[in-house]
Amino acid sequence: MKILITGGAGHIGSHVAERLLERGDNVLVIDNYATGRRDNLLEHKNLQVVEGSIADTELMLKIFNEFKPEIVVHAAASYKDPSNWVEDASTNVVGAANLVTAAKKVNVKRIIYFQTALCYGLKPVEQPITLEHPYFSGKYSGGSSYAISKTGAELYIELSGIDFISFRLANSYGPRNLSGPLPTFFSRLTEGKPCFVMDTRRDFIFVEDLVDVVIKAVNGMGSKGYYHVSSGKDYAIKELFDATLKALDITLEKDVEIRERGEDDVYTILLDPTKTNKDFDWKVSTPLEEGIKKAIEWYKEYGISQTYTHLHGVEEK
Repeated sequence: MKILITGGAGHIGSHVAERLLERGDNVLVIDNYATGRRDNLLEHKNLQVVEGSIADTELMLKIFNEFKPEIVVHAAASYKDPSNWVEDASTNVVGAANLVTAAKKVNVKRIIYFQTALCYGLKPVEQPITLEHPYFSGKYSGGSSYAISKTGAELYIELSGIDFISFRLANSYGPRNLSGPLPTFFSRLTEGKPCFVMDTRRDFIFVEDLVDVVIKAVNGMGSKGYYHVSSGKDYAIKELFDATLKALDITLEKDVEIRERGEDDVYTILLDPTKTNKDFDWKVSTPLEEGIKKAIEWYKEYGISQTYTHLHGVEEK
């Protein structure tokens, strides 16, 4: 098949691209390298890479008209600076509008999208969260510019009328991941800097497990609409930190500091993956410690120059 991947040099997009190339698909990647890395993709006879932004309307129309993809995997997103609302709106919302407009012109068969679980807000009314949970419930409901703009994109994709699968994700981790606590822990621990952990819990999903279900969606499995990609279990961030210590074979002289979360950070978001388990015959298969070990191995080999967060109050101190 001919498959276009936006954000294809990023953590998730590059793994999807690799898997598709391995099986013989023709892949075109667009990425502006704001957070993606050039070394995430190796040259391949069936791979085209375009450097540019999905917010560029003319570029998107040109790419779609020339490549004519059958499937679009939409992994591009702005999250580098949580204060840059204009960039978030431009890339995440305008970019999605550009994507669906161009996709309709060339009769794309399906769009596969990655949505943040923060679309449910910072005070979800149920745990685990079902697909019937409303958008942005409770106090501080918007949560972040990232969550608001990612949800705007999801709604434009639905509005397009094109067949789509929106995967609402637990925290993806593994090789090439530069956002969230794991790469920050690695950077600070290997540089001898002090660390802290937030008093929060998260559900973590290894990137290759995520790619497994994405490939099933590319192949046509699943019905139009929304799915949770989740292990169905949440972990304390302290557990993630301890597993990082183990993978690095580091023993601290004193226990790590545990900090109270900020008001724009949520204690836990645990997604119910029942529908995904059933419709895609899929479930998480990588234990957390094994996945962290693989991520640490990649960090050691390729290095980390910068890490990112989309929430205020959890940046490096």
